[in-house]
Amino acid sequence: MRALRPITPKIFDFIFYCLPWSSSMPSLALSLRSTQSFCQFAALALLVMTALYCIPKAAAAPAPPTVDVITMQPQGIRTWVKFSGRIAPVQSAIIRPLVGGTIQEVLFKDGEQVKKNQPLFIIDPRQHEASVAEAKARVAIAKSRAKLAQDELARSKKLVDDKLISQSLYDSALSAQQVAQADIKQAQAALSHAELNLEYAHIRAPIAGRVSRAELTPGNVVEAGPSAPIMTEIVATDTMYAEFNVDEGTYIEFIRNIKDTRTMPVQLTLTNNNDVVYKGHIASFDNRLDATSGTIRARALFNNSDGALTAGMFANVRLGSESTQSVLLLPTRAIGTNQSKKFVLVVDDKNTALYREVTLGEYYQQHRVVLSGLEAGDTVIVNGLSHVRPNTPVTPNNVTTANITQASTAP
Repeated sequence: MRALRPITPKIFDFIFYCLPWSSSMPSLALSLRSTQSFCQFAALALLVMTALYCIPKAAAAPAPPTVDVITMQPQGIRTWVKFSGRIAPVQSAIIRPLVGGTIQEVLFKDGEQVKKNQPLFIIDPRQHEASVAEAKARVAIAKSRAKLAQDELARSKKLVDDKLISQSLYDSALSAQQVAQADIKQAQAALSHAELNLEYAHIRAPIAGRVSRAELTPGNVVEAGPSAPIMTEIVATDTMYAEFNVDEGTYIEFIRNIKDTRTMPVQLTLTNNNDVVYKGHIASFDNRLDATSGTIRARALFNNSDGALTAGMFANVRLGSESTQSVLLLPTRAIGTNQSKKFVLVVDDKNTALYREVTLGEYYQQHRVVLSGLEAGDTVIVNGLSHVRPNTPVTPNNVTTANITQASTAP
């Protein structure tokens, strides 16, 4: 290690006379030089000068942080109210046998789409075919008897005109002819009934839709009547209802402000699937309010073009106003939470951030509707909640709502 250079009298003179009080006290300097402690004094003076030299200057105050702000302006939007509901079919049919017999064939696959009048089941038709043949024979007999009665009536008419028979005999012939005509109608009605039963033996789809499974298979014997078993069920799938209950206050507000309920827009999303939005309209409201729940049942009609809507599903329904309303929209990024309260930071005319409590409504495209707490023209900080404190100065940077929405939806 290199040895330190000793303090010589010349160095001491330099240090001592550089002190501000050395020029006015020369006698002290001479006495210090003549003493043995001048080296200690020199070291002390050097430390004092070093300390004075190393004292830092006062640090400059940091610049106010730059924050993005927007100016609140009214915007026209359509207000929506959310409800929970279920998907229900517009048309459905439970298939039961209308005639008895043994099931011969099942002509569909479980869960397939069927068309209207497409064959589904065949019940043994032989018995009904025999009934049709018998009915046709009875019609032929009735027509033959009617022809004979008509001929007898014509002869009686000629004889009564010639005064060869009594009027009573003519009346009997007339009555027999009328009975024969009625027998024809009766036989024809029996034939129609037999033909209808034969048609019922070939069960067809009454509507188009998705068929359920076959509850009965070939070989089972079925009976018609009130206790007839269910053979299958068909649900129409081209359009679907969403049934939901509307509270009394919302119902009154919509009804008073809307002339035609069919113009009310409705949106539907399925549970855990908000990407696909189905658009429809109100089909009907019920004719009475449920006194127990204070709600009224509503039906909205939707086009099931992709076939995903299935009867019985839970659905999220949003009922919209007929026209747009002017509201203030606040980006969700600008909203802070203080326990159960919501707040924002606004910038006043002195560029100071101020705490402002707000009351918020529904969501609208990464925004919230402001119910109270803000007014048109207020400047709101949208990205300073993490590094800006209330009552501190800021440097505002105006941005547009479109930029905020794009930033919030960017991956």
